[in-house]
Amino acid sequence: MRFTPHTDDDVRAMLAMIGAGSLDDLVAHVPAQLRQRATLRLAPGIDEQAVRAELASLAAANARPEAPVFLGAGAYPHFIPAAVEQLAGRAEFATAYTPYQPEVSQGTLQATFEFQTAVAALTGMEVANAGMYDGASAAAEAVLMTQRLRAGKPVVAVSRALHPQYRAVIATYLEGLPDAELVEVPYRDDGTTELPADSLLKRASCLVVGYPNVFGAIEDLERTATAVHGAGALVVSATTEALALPLLRTPGGAGVDIAVAEGQSLGLPLAYGGPGLGLFASRQSFVRSLPGRLVGETVDALGRRGYVLTLATREQHIRRERATSNICTNHGLCALQATIYLSLLGRHGLRAVAERNLRGAHALAARLKSIGRLRFAAPYFNEFVLEVRGARRRWERALADGVVAGLPLGDWYPELEECLLVCATELHDTAAHERLAAALAGGG
Repeated sequence: MRFTPHTDDDVRAMLAMIGAGSLDDLVAHVPAQLRQRATLRLAPGIDEQAVRAELASLAAANARPEAPVFLGAGAYPHFIPAAVEQLAGRAEFATAYTPYQPEVSQGTLQATFEFQTAVAALTGMEVANAGMYDGASAAAEAVLMTQRLRAGKPVVAVSRALHPQYRAVIATYLEGLPDAELVEVPYRDDGTTELPADSLLKRASCLVVGYPNVFGAIEDLERTATAVHGAGALVVSATTEALALPLLRTPGGAGVDIAVAEGQSLGLPLAYGGPGLGLFASRQSFVRSLPGRLVGETVDALGRRGYVLTLATREQHIRRERATSNICTNHGLCALQATIYLSLLGRHGLRAVAERNLRGAHALAARLKSIGRLRFAAPYFNEFVLEVRGARRRWERALADGVVAGLPLGDWYPELEECLLVCATELHDTAAHERLAAALAGGG
């Protein structure tokens, strides 16, 4: 009865209620030849232990790559301490829903409050919301926020060095604003964004740049902010690799107005592409235009600390015309995992992991110089663009050898057809570096 919900008595009772003599009577109207074709030819049943053994045998037939995958481009492989999933998997968290009733959701609200605190510290911003779907939709929401804050400025300037998928999501969001005009800003020879002309910026609500950008290049945010603010526009930084932030100058410290990021690197597995976690932080003066929700700390009638939904600007909570976001979840469980990860590592642990990424990527780049050259001269964190003759052919040859040698950039940037975007994290050791170098060299 473990897997069959109805007993023989249940079946007889239901048949009697509908006036059928047997289960066969229920399908008697179906032609006999069709009923015969529908017969399931199953082997005799086996017990659970035998089923597990059979499934394990089938799983063992799956291909297992011998070398790590050198893909980045917005999703990054990192080591996740076992405690992260163990703690996040507790029933109190895994079964929790949106905390509409604060008085019975104090644990969930406190975890969200701690998440906001961590995001604000990581980005150097004054206020952070309770999380969003992913980095791309967070970037698009940031653009809509600048359109509210800078009403009458229809232009949205976006760096062409921003991740193409982020640019695509922004373009989709702007389709709902008939007066909005999306303008792409070219990148320079060193891989960083070229500052737009003042005439464009004066008509723009914002400029969106990657930090690091899709090429792994680290933008000069302070220089960018000075120019953009001088024209009356806002700066939005979008970070696909959140583990870069512990080593870089914070967006807030560089003068950014809104900082968004993909939080997948902070304790979330790649999981075949999702779910992700959007980080969103801004200046305190913009808080009334913040999308999503905001958890705050207060005291109850007895003076005890408690947590509440301080700001909830979704159309579920307020009139639709006054809503600043229609996002209907804050990926609370993903935000919790990120909070646990950040808490376990702490400030010094995060920096140590970031430094391992930095050293590993630069060591790999040095190893690959005998095969190709770095396409861009700007500083980079844990991924870089390798220019090599016959890049696509080499990549395909490496793939046949069981090595994913980064991402061919020609599909996104036709002018970079001979380039590969290569990523190395703390999970790639020297042996993996050598395997990649040999695979790329053999593809020549």
